[in-house]
Amino acid sequence: MTRYIFITGGVVSSLGKGLGSAALGALLQARGYKVRLLKLDPYLNVDPGTMSPTQHGEVFVTDDGAETDLDLGHYERFTGVPSRKNDNITTGQVYTEVLAKERRGDYLGATIQVIPHITNEIKDFIHEKEGTADFVLCEIGGTVGDIESLPFLEAIRQFANEVGRERAVFIHVTLLPYIPAAGELKTKPTQHSVKELMGYGIFPQILLCRADRKIEEAERRKIALFCNIDEKKVIPALDVSSIYEVPLSYHAEGLDHQVMDAFGIKDIANLDLSIWEEIVTRIKEPEGHVKIAVIGKYTELADSYKSLNEALQHGGIANFVKVKLEFIESSIFEAEDAPESIGEHLRGIHGILVPGGFGIRGAEGKIAAVKYAREKKIPFFGICFGMQMAVIEAARNLCGISDATSSEFDEDGAGGEHVVGLMTEWDQDGARVAGTDKDLGGTMRLGAYPASLIEGSKVAEIYGSTDISERHRHRYEVNINIKDKLEANGVSVSGLSPDGALPEIIEIADHPWFIGVQYHPELKSKPFDPHPLFVSFIKAAVKQSRLV
Repeated sequence: MTRYIFITGGVVSSLGKGLGSAALGALLQARGYKVRLLKLDPYLNVDPGTMSPTQHGEVFVTDDGAETDLDLGHYERFTGVPSRKNDNITTGQVYTEVLAKERRGDYLGATIQVIPHITNEIKDFIHEKEGTADFVLCEIGGTVGDIESLPFLEAIRQFANEVGRERAVFIHVTLLPYIPAAGELKTKPTQHSVKELMGYGIFPQILLCRADRKIEEAERRKIALFCNIDEKKVIPALDVSSIYEVPLSYHAEGLDHQVMDAFGIKDIANLDLSIWEEIVTRIKEPEGHVKIAVIGKYTELADSYKSLNEALQHGGIANFVKVKLEFIESSIFEAEDAPESIGEHLRGIHGILVPGGFGIRGAEGKIAAVKYAREKKIPFFGICFGMQMAVIEAARNLCGISDATSSEFDEDGAGGEHVVGLMTEWDQDGARVAGTDKDLGGTMRLGAYPASLIEGSKVAEIYGSTDISERHRHRYEVNINIKDKLEANGVSVSGLSPDGALPEIIEIADHPWFIGVQYHPELKSKPFDPHPLFVSFIKAAVKQSRLV
């Protein structure tokens, strides 16, 4: 029998519903239960694939090729359960499906309405998970009171009634703001948020109260009284120094115990949290630190590179060091004085990483950063777009192709040798060339693809295998025709698609650590199972730190 936990948020956005859901999932796993986590997003976009990274944060990609909300990355990092395409749904997807059914005549001429057609579609999405886990945790995006969230709230209200209250529990995440002038935490926003939720027919059994300081017993009693809830189920969710402390913090406050109680399950408290205790110890008691420069183009919002940031921290955990990230906007390396100033910007840096991205803006700055890392023998990691920039840099400065570029930057056909381009641009005769007038959504190489590594290469040594599978998200590929020239000039193409048509990895042997990959290894890294490339990269950065 599957039980359902619905997590809603109130007062303000960005309270950490996704993190709280992931941490609770980890606690239930520690009790021996199988969990699955879902995200219902109220925005009208079909998926976040075409949304600005600086507005929405990164796009998380699943093995089966879905572009999803970044919270699914939290779910995977905390539980190790691979997310799937049908673990995330948006208002855009719901309406698209309902309207498609209406056009086909599936509703037999009925008038299509939010209730029951939209709410039924949402409920069907949740019902599909029946039997797949002991607990299905379902996070509702947005904030209670948002007009776009109403169909989802109505759907989960109906769903709880249909499966029975013994199989559905509601957790509401709220904020207790501290008012310095009054010198106290204020409970009124929480009271109003719960009242709003109750107005929709949802009565939360557990409150997860975010605060930056201790919540006194008197305040917890007041919240319990006004929100019609058991005082023990008012759970403080205090700020912590690392997100990986959250499972330990929530367990200490009794969250998992109260969830068991809400379901009427006899509590067995022999859970093992030693893995999280070890992770937190390594984070809080590092043996040193390294500085990694991330040369990107969406640096104004840290969540633009959420999985990448966490994967670098995982590499630090594995190497017993703290990883300090310095985000640098790549365009600053395109200024007239860039050749002279780049060394100043990267002074004291122990590793350089050029991440994924789209478009020409900042591309030349990334190429300059690659060149600096290669010539100065600083550990370099290029991911997706970063690998492509490394290939262009090598083609220009090692292979003598001065006009090497990507067709992504040459929309007007000005010229240059396209060492990077759409696959179909150099496919066999008759292949369809992807045009620029097509929809952008869903047009990329998405999801997990296998790759074959060259025996004896550095990456094969790092992986401990010559056969790997990694997640991709890109439209452009390195042209296989450049392979021989690269290898003749010291840049090895050490990983290829199984058919040998697509370069997946490049490396430079006579460099402390220089690797570029076409895929996104950060999407599969976890604190308790760090990705081997990030472990190796940070290890190289540790060695570099001892040289400077």
